[in-house]
Amino acid sequence: MISTIFEQFVEASPVTVMVRAIMERNFRAEKLDELFEQSAQKQYTRTLLFSTVVGLMSLVVCGIHPTVGAAYKALEKLVGVSRVALYDKLNGLEPGISRALVDYSGKELAPLVKALGGSGAPLLPGYEMRIVDGNHLGGTEHRLAVLQDQRAGALPGQSIAILDPESMLVLDLICCEDAHAQERSLCPQVLSTVKPGEVWIGDRNFCTRSVLFGIDQRQAYLIIREHLNLPQQALEPLHSVGVSSTGTVFEQAIEITDEQGNSLQLRRIVVQLKQPTRHGDTQVVILTQLPTAVADALTVATLYLERWSVEGMFQVITDVFHCELKTLGYPRAALFVFAMAVVAFNILSTLKTALKAVHGVGKIEAGLSDFYLVEEVQGTFRGMMIALPAPLWQPWADLTVEAFAETLKQWATNVDLKRFSAAPRGPKKAKTKGIYDPKHPHVSTARLLQQKENKRSP
Repeated sequence: MISTIFEQFVEASPVTVMVRAIMERNFRAEKLDELFEQSAQKQYTRTLLFSTVVGLMSLVVCGIHPTVGAAYKALEKLVGVSRVALYDKLNGLEPGISRALVDYSGKELAPLVKALGGSGAPLLPGYEMRIVDGNHLGGTEHRLAVLQDQRAGALPGQSIAILDPESMLVLDLICCEDAHAQERSLCPQVLSTVKPGEVWIGDRNFCTRSVLFGIDQRQAYLIIREHLNLPQQALEPLHSVGVSSTGTVFEQAIEITDEQGNSLQLRRIVVQLKQPTRHGDTQVVILTQLPTAVADALTVATLYLERWSVEGMFQVITDVFHCELKTLGYPRAALFVFAMAVVAFNILSTLKTALKAVHGVGKIEAGLSDFYLVEEVQGTFRGMMIALPAPLWQPWADLTVEAFAETLKQWATNVDLKRFSAAPRGPKKAKTKGIYDPKHPHVSTARLLQQKENKRSP
């Protein structure tokens, strides 16, 4: 009977089945609780397990339950503690725990993504790419006592994400409770993750001598946008090297010197843009020490465009997942929710990799809507978990990576891509200044429609 019900869900909503099976592997209770014990500095477990908190918050972040309170009501027996105890646990989760959760998620899913075939050819053969970018969490409600007499926005923290653009998995999330802390103050934590042979792509916020020298000293490579305040010395005149998809490309050799007198030679690549950026910049200047034989100036300019994939990740977790719960004002709780949204993004990326393996990369990247995929899961998940309770999903967690990848591919063949196709956008229309008469602050929609119809009539 259970097998028949399971097959019905595979046929009717394979996307939901795939997500639930991936969650079963990624949220294994024993590993999550072990992660908590290893990462927590002051917190400890009394009654409420960390794995239970992760399971509950995953349902909130994915929109399966609208709020923490609603999820608690639905899972009160499973949680086993009071609502106050749950919030106390959330408010006390240290930033290191949130970071460890994202790191765990990336390491668990990376072998599965590889077994599924990845996302295509490497961006730069022989090199692993890393994209780094920062993000400030949005303002919360003023529920905390210290915020109630404040009228300014209450920011609960910030983070720096490190993305692998080939697997589209976030491998690390450096969390900071102080939203006003300089983003550059977190760079030492970023540098601690750099490994030899990697290529790091970042915007001009990471263009400091300590970061540039730090990456080079770790035998890694950088593709970072130049900051105007970076002291440098030109070693040759700027010369043209060709035209890329975004503009005319120039190059020159430069040298920078750190406070200890150490020097570093870099290639300075200038792209004169065909169209200005959204900030009005007419050129983009990129620094790298990649050998020309590995990546010429045009290749470097193209690789820098991959930086937008991390911007796309932030956009997805903002538009599709509940990455910021305005009711959670404590920084640690807000950062944990954000980390859970990043983990949800990793699961979504793994799902899409399985779909690419079956339906082709082009179809998925060109026409699949993340919103419709998640909306399908939101509408089906709770009913599926009533029909197919948690113990029945354990076998999927026990499969080998290769066997589980093949299972995901089999389920992916049942996915009707038309149900999740993105609506095509037409050209943007120029905004016109609206009509407003202070003497008549309201209009009748029916009369305006009638006037329009009268103009059409002969």
